[in-house]
Amino acid sequence: MNMAKRIKEPRIALYPAPVVLVSCADVQGKLNIITVICAGIACVKPPIISIGVHPWVYSHSLIESTGEFVVNIPTVDILAKVDYCGSVSGREVDKFKETGLTPVPASQVKPPLIEECPVNLECVVRQILQLGIHHLFLGEVVATHLDETLMDANGKVQGEKCNPLVYLYLSRE
Repeated sequence: MNMAKRIKEPRIALYPAPVVLVSCADVQGKLNIITVICAGIACVKPPIISIGVHPWVYSHSLIESTGEFVVNIPTVDILAKVDYCGSVSGREVDKFKETGLTPVPASQVKPPLIEECPVNLECVVRQILQLGIHHLFLGEVVATHLDETLMDANGKVQGEKCNPLVYLYLSRE
């Protein structure tokens, strides 16, 4: 099989990419949610998640000042709410109130879990890398919360039940 391929300028061609909601809070406890499409596994042991955030957005300053965030993995069922959280700034809007998403206290960090997301990863910032238009927060996962409906009788996550949101970078062309 010989596939015709075109050479293009360098770009992100990893697909699909997970779409996550990152919850964060300022030092006074004001909550915010940001939609992130630059997220991934940085290390398995210790468990470290990476999230790319523009340095000029509100959530960047919150995460940088507190050193904590929660990665919440949404399902397609809340797509409109995920889109909203990525379209407005938390400086002016209470995204929990406007979307009806439910903040739930985390066990290890101050930012809350989002109840409507079946997977929540509490993270503590271990490093911040300044990379081009994004700063990469490397967060060690200090607690993982899994909705029991995702698991079988042995406690293993059933992938077909997850229904995650994904993003195709190549579709931006």
